[in-house]
Amino acid sequence: MVVFSYIGKKLEQLCSGSCFVLSSCFRFVWFLVFCFYRYLARRMNQFFIELFYFLIVSCIGFLILNATDPRTTTFTPRKLDLFFTSVSATTVSSMSVVEMEVFSNTQLIIMTILMFIGGEVFTSMAGLLVRSFSRRGSIKEDCRVNDSMSDLGIPPNFHDHLELGTIANPQFESSKSDIFELGYDSEPVSDMEDLKFKSIKFLCLLVLSYLLFIQTLGVFSVYVYLNIISSAKSVLKQKGLNIFTFSLFTVVSTFASCGFVPTNENMMVFSKNSGLLLLLIPQVLLGNTLFPSVLRFAVWSIGKFKKKDETSYLLKNAKEIRFHHFLSHLHSSFLVVTVFGFIIIQFILFSAMEWRSDGLAGMNNYQKFVGVMFQTINTRHTGETIVDLSTIAAASLVLIVIMMYLPPYTSFLPLSANKSGKRNSDQRKKKNKRVILENIVFSQLSYLVIFIILICITERRNIKDDPLNFSVLNIVIEVISAYGNVGFTTGYSCGRQLKPDGICENKWFGFAGKWSDSGKLILILVMFFGRLKKFNMNEGKAWKLL
Repeated sequence: MVVFSYIGKKLEQLCSGSCFVLSSCFRFVWFLVFCFYRYLARRMNQFFIELFYFLIVSCIGFLILNATDPRTTTFTPRKLDLFFTSVSATTVSSMSVVEMEVFSNTQLIIMTILMFIGGEVFTSMAGLLVRSFSRRGSIKEDCRVNDSMSDLGIPPNFHDHLELGTIANPQFESSKSDIFELGYDSEPVSDMEDLKFKSIKFLCLLVLSYLLFIQTLGVFSVYVYLNIISSAKSVLKQKGLNIFTFSLFTVVSTFASCGFVPTNENMMVFSKNSGLLLLLIPQVLLGNTLFPSVLRFAVWSIGKFKKKDETSYLLKNAKEIRFHHFLSHLHSSFLVVTVFGFIIIQFILFSAMEWRSDGLAGMNNYQKFVGVMFQTINTRHTGETIVDLSTIAAASLVLIVIMMYLPPYTSFLPLSANKSGKRNSDQRKKKNKRVILENIVFSQLSYLVIFIILICITERRNIKDDPLNFSVLNIVIEVISAYGNVGFTTGYSCGRQLKPDGICENKWFGFAGKWSDSGKLILILVMFFGRLKKFNMNEGKAWKLL
């Protein structure tokens, strides 16, 4: 017994020593990771942070999609097509190169997750969250880490460079008090810096609540509708689609402005289900063009009832927050007017050109009204459609191309002269290397022209042999749709072949599905470029046309 007792004590001492060693190693590794994290964050601008984020998520999505089996056993998507689909879902572009009904229920769930974490509302919320936790981490670690990190030249305000969807302010100073506990403290604070970061955390919680509430309500509404309306339910039953998966997938896709739908025909099979279209229209607007205006209205509403210091600070200091989606009162108001103005213009033109077209045949006036409204709202920038775009008038196509090109928050906003002067003064203070970079960078339209030319080169044989399908207009629509992360496509029709090959079979996927591998790779670059276009909105000013 004495021997066993002795051995037990030795084992206990050994285990406790091992645990201490493991704990020390873990702390040391965590310290190195933390230092490396701060080092990279200080030297990487926000563009590369978001670029790496979408690249990593796209690659992970591709690996999971490739590891799961499709629904059909007769057709297996190529690896490049799966990667294309993963990028399309992550960048919420909804460009398709394979039929949607090929994917299994598991793969549809994976694509739903990719669209959810790739949507603009989610990434903006994640940016605010990273900013708040970086603030907390810097406060807690200042006394232990700052001295060690000073050798690397990292200032304590590194966290201001670490948000997705926000623009950092390098003049922030670290606060002495830890204000970011799990509980939300609404007591007034005297220090403006603390109030500022309390407001940022409050905004983060508000965006998260907004994201979950709108989509949960949408999924519930669509699920109930599909179970009640037999015509819509029978479509899913015939296609073998799970009702809940369809509801979740479609609502997440619509809110994220992606435009993927589990059916091959997109929303064309539901063109007469006006109730379903009406349920999805708010998701399109609230997750895209009207998000900043509704977010500001939500802050104002909470401030009316709760009278929090944070809401007052947010409403009065929109520019200080430096959050891309939180606009001033004037800008938010003009944005609402502009959004509905564009919708009315598109509705009038589309109705005038397509009211009696084959695409709306068999629908009564009410169904046409709702369908046209749904179609016009989706041009910016969701991309769900109830008509075949290859059959509509050229004038409507041109207007759709313009709407897809415009950024989601485009608005008429008069600028005062003093703001312009301030902007010029700020530009003069930039470093020389930044000025040189700005002088050689092209505008977005210039890059799109380059992409279109490159694709015309890669598809030159198809343009020569199949000019009706591979027309320049169809290529332009595909490229602008990928850039705007819309997903509209003219598709490919065997009936338009001038030289029928006898083996052509019409498929329900996008026009890009018939492109060469080189063309698909270029379109993948266009989708990434479009998802990150906010970093290049004001470039190309050095080029003057006289």
